[in-house]
This record gives sequence, C-alpha cells and structure tokens, in this order.
Amino acid sequence: MNAGENHHNELNRSMKSRHLFMLSLGGVIGTGLFLNAGYTINQSGPGGAILGYLVGGAILYMVMVCLGELAVHMPVTGSFQTYASKYVSPAAGFSLGWMYFVGSAATAGVEFTAAGILMQHWFPTVPIWIWCAVFIVFLFALNALSTRGFAEAEFWFAGIKVLAVVAFIVIGIAAITGVIPLMDRPAPMMTNMAPEGLFPAGIAIVFVTMMNVIFSYQGSELVGIAAGETEDPKKNIPRAIRTILFRIIIFYIASIIILSAIFPASELGLLASPFVTLMEIAGVPYAAGIMNFIILTAVLSVGNSCLYASTRLLWAMSKEGMAPSVFSRLSKRKVPMLALLFTMSFSLLSLLTSVISADTVFVLLMSIAGISVTISWIGIAASQLMFRYRYIKEGGDVGDLEFKVPFYPFLPLFCIGFCLLILGFLAFDPTQRLGLIYGVGFFIACMAFYKIKEARAKKLLAGQSVKMAE
Repeated sequence: MNAGENHHNELNRSMKSRHLFMLSLGGVIGTGLFLNAGYTINQSGPGGAILGYLVGGAILYMVMVCLGELAVHMPVTGSFQTYASKYVSPAAGFSLGWMYFVGSAATAGVEFTAAGILMQHWFPTVPIWIWCAVFIVFLFALNALSTRGFAEAEFWFAGIKVLAVVAFIVIGIAAITGVIPLMDRPAPMMTNMAPEGLFPAGIAIVFVTMMNVIFSYQGSELVGIAAGETEDPKKNIPRAIRTILFRIIIFYIASIIILSAIFPASELGLLASPFVTLMEIAGVPYAAGIMNFIILTAVLSVGNSCLYASTRLLWAMSKEGMAPSVFSRLSKRKVPMLALLFTMSFSLLSLLTSVISADTVFVLLMSIAGISVTISWIGIAASQLMFRYRYIKEGGDVGDLEFKVPFYPFLPLFCIGFCLLILGFLAFDPTQRLGLIYGVGFFIACMAFYKIKEARAKKLLAGQSVKMAE
C-alpha cells in the first residue's frame, strides 16, 4: 500500500480539546449516576456507597494515568486493544477488543430501548419501538456524517448533563439546610445519613457493589479510544485526564451525600430516579418533565458514546487483522461506515430487552458491562506495565516520556490487584455471579479462539514452506 492509500484509509484528527473533555465526561455521567446511584446506596448504605465511589475513583485514577502514558506516547484509534496486542500479547489484545466491543455495542442497544421507554412520559400511546427507531436513525446519522458531527453532538449532550448535576447539587444543598422547603418532610440536615450506621450491611458489601460503581465510571477510557482522532493529542489527552477525574469524583460523591442526607437508604431503589423525586418534593416547576428530558439526554449521550467506541474499536481491530478487513474501509467523510453499520445491527439485538424489565435482569446486564470494563482496565494497566518495562529495556529514558505514571511499577500492580479482587467478590453474589461466569467465559473463549486460529495459520505457513522447499 502506498503512502497516498494509507493516508486515505486513516481517520481525521478533527476532535478539539473541548470535544475530548466532554466525550470522556459524557460517557461517565449517565444512567450509572441518574438511576444506579440510588440502588448502590440502597444496597450498601450511605457509608458503603461513599467508600465504594472513592475506591472506584482511586482505581479510575490508576487506569487513567496508565492509559494517559500509553495514549500520549502512541495516540492511535483503538487504544487499549492496540496496546494490549503490542505489549502483552496479540491474543490478549484480540480478547480485550472483542469483549469491549460486545459490551459496548450491546449497551448502546439497551440505551436506545431506555430512550424509547422515557418518551412514553410525553407520548404514552406511541409504541416504544417507533421511538427506538427514531433515535437509532438520529444517532446513526450523527456518527455517519463525520467525526466532528458526533463530537459536537456529544459536547452538547454532556453539557446538558453537567448543568443538570450542578443544579441538582445546588438544590440538594438548599433542601438539606432548609433554604428550600421540602413538600413531604422537614429539612433533614444529615439525620438520614446513618440511622442504622454508615455500613448497615457490613464492609464486605462494598466490594460486591463495586461493580455498580465501575459500571457508573465506565466511559472514561473513551479518551484513549478517541486519541487517534484528536487534535494535538500530546497536549489535549493529559489535560482531559487531569481535569476529568476529579470532576467526576466530585459529581458522584456530592450526589451520593445529598441523596443519602435527604432519603433513607430504604426509600432508594433502582427503577425510580431519586433525582426526579428530589426535584418534585423541592417544588421545582415541571420537575418530572425536566428531569425526564435530562435523563433522556443522558441515555442518548451514553448510546452515542458506546456507538462511537464500538465502531472505532472494530475499525482498529480490522486494521490489525483481528476482525474482517472490510470493516477498515472509510467513507469519503473518513467514517468507518461498514463498521458503524455492523455495530448498529449488533446493537439492535439488545432491543429485545424492552420486553423484560425486572430488577434482576438490569443488574445482570449491568454486571456483564461492568465485568467487561473491569477486564479492560486490567488490560490497560498490564499494557502500561509491559510498555514501561520494554521501553527501559530497549534503552529509553523515562524522562523523555511526556506523560508518566507515578510510582511505577506499584501503581499499575495495585490497579490490577484491586480489579481482580472486585471480580473475585462477585462470585459470592448470586445476582452477579452469572454475569461473572458469562464475562470471564467469553474472554477465555476469545483467547482460545485466537490461539487455535494462530496455530492453524502457523501450520498452514509451515506446510507452504515445505512445498516450496520441495
């Protein structure tokens, strides 16, 4: 392939710093915060939820700095799958890539279904599948037009969510202190925080509900996937990583404290958003409609991010021979159209979840997605560990790296250890055990498939060499 063809088959670097920042922020502030935060408090208590999100934030920090060192040194679309293939093993990269693709593509389909359900608030007589189709066409068009179109849409989606969370925090503080009177209860101050203790179900439950936390934080790794389409990645990626992490933790911890102060843990669950409930009892006009619109925006934002991530990952894998080569073709607008179409068709399978709405099914889907991300995070930390080892061994100077992981090798090792510990605790939770079996089983199956494929390729090559020698 000549230089012109190679350039024609590369993605454009059209994302600006503001797009990258909002992309990573938008992928995190969504269903996990607006719907899942109440469930986490209900299961582990206020103290358990706060501790869980803090520990999750520490793990997220480790993952992000590991990803930052790799992405700044080698800014490519596909990110951690490419790094795992190069620095751990091709089999590991293949397995991580397909596992993340399946989880992300399926999550996009679930978000389309959720968006259709939310539209019934305004149009109760219109079938859900019609709204699903409308949103699928809408997000497909945004992603098909250009990378800039996707990034611009995500910028505004994420902006609405950030403003909503800030407004919630301000109203929540005013409600706790009595500045804004609540309709059905006096100003609680902090009386609801620990009527039965901060850890009513014990400390161990924190590690079981950690999968809820990781599910909430997933999406941060989109910074790495978008590296290949970002202007000046050596400048913008470190900036996005440094600013995004602390703002995410602040948003989540502040929201958890406010929800815990206003609502007893027993009142919080999964199917009703406590954000909507707080706005209603605080007397905010048209609260239900406003929050329903914001949650709809959050759902579409997550679906938009998942669609982008899955498509780019599939494109990157096809470039490396880990997916059919047809998915590496780009449109005139530099969009991997066939990869986008395949991702869309795969996501449509998840629309079947609209007929099943039980809590158990939601937790199962959440745990499968969380397990996929947890294994991906392990892959990111392992890739950085091996990259730095090889870099030093080949005579590289760590001082020349423009973004460095501190406390190497302890930080990536701690990250891997924490993630393995969280996966281990899932074996003791009957609700999430099935998700663990499916997730780990799929990863092992991918590893075995690649090994078998690799062995057959070597055998075929050896046979051809013998024939040529004869």
